[in-house]
Amino acid sequence: MIELKNEELTILISEIGAELQSIKDATGKEYLWQADPEYWPRHSPILFPIVCSVNNDTYRVDGEEYHLPRHGFARDREFRLLYQLEDEVAFQLLWDDETLKVYPYLFALTITYTLDGKTVSVEWQVDNLDEDEIHFQIGGHPAFNIPDMNKGDVQHGRIQLDANAPVYRYTSFIDGTHDMTEDLVETTEDGMINFTDETWNKDSIQIHRCQTTQADILDKEGKPVVTVYYETPVCAFWSPYKKNAPFVCVEPWYGVGDYRGFDGEFRDKPLMNHLLPGASFVGGYMIEIG
Repeated sequence: MIELKNEELTILISEIGAELQSIKDATGKEYLWQADPEYWPRHSPILFPIVCSVNNDTYRVDGEEYHLPRHGFARDREFRLLYQLEDEVAFQLLWDDETLKVYPYLFALTITYTLDGKTVSVEWQVDNLDEDEIHFQIGGHPAFNIPDMNKGDVQHGRIQLDANAPVYRYTSFIDGTHDMTEDLVETTEDGMINFTDETWNKDSIQIHRCQTTQADILDKEGKPVVTVYYETPVCAFWSPYKKNAPFVCVEPWYGVGDYRGFDGEFRDKPLMNHLLPGASFVGGYMIEIG
C-alpha cells in the first residue's frame, strides 16, 4: 500500500489494480467507500480495456473470439511501482502472456495519482507498443460514502450536475449492455439528481454526449462534500440495486458497453479509442474534497 499525504488529505493506493483505497481529510474522516463485501467489495477500480460488458463476455478481433469479464482485467492485475514523490505516485501495467490470451495487443497502462491541497488527480496513459493499431476503452469507478447516511439507513442522496436542463442517458441493463436506439431523459431540477435505491433499477445512470463535466455529492445542507471533475464522453452514476448501499459511484468513462446484439469487430464497438503504433492516449479525472 502506497501513501501520499499533505496538510489536507491522506490517500492510499494499492499496487493491485493501482486502485485508490482511501481518501481521508486532516480530521481522519473517510470519503472513499471501504469495500464492505455486503454491498460491493471494491473502492475505485480501473476499467480497462473495456468499460461495462461485451455481449456474452465475448468479442472478436479479425474474426477470432476472445473473452473478457465486465470492466476488463486491469482492476485485478498487479501493477509495478514506477516512482513515488512526495505528492505523486505512478504505477504501470505491461502486456504479458496472460493479457495476450484475453486482449491480443501490446500495451503499457500507466496510472498516476497527484495530491494537491484538497484535490486528487487521476491520470491514465495508454501507450501502443504493438506493430499494429490497438483499440481500447478506459474509465474510472470511484465510490464515495453518501453524506448523512449510515449503514442500515434507507438510501438517500443528492448529486448536483453542471447541466441545468434535463440530460440524456443511455438505456442500460443490469448485464452491462445497452439499447442505443433509444435515449432516456434524466429529469433534473436545476441539474440536481435526487437518488434513492430505486434509482438504480436499470443499473446505472449513464449521461453521454459530454453533457456534464462536474458532479457534486451534496450533504443535507446542500454543500458539496465531494466533487468529481471530468471531460469524458460518458459519466455514469451507480449504486447496487436493492441493497440501500451507503455509497454512490461517479464514473468518468472513455467508452461504454456493447449494445444488445452487437457481434462486430472489437474496433467497431461504440465509443472505442484507437491508437496507432507508438502513439499515446492520456485522460483522467480529478476529485476535490469539501
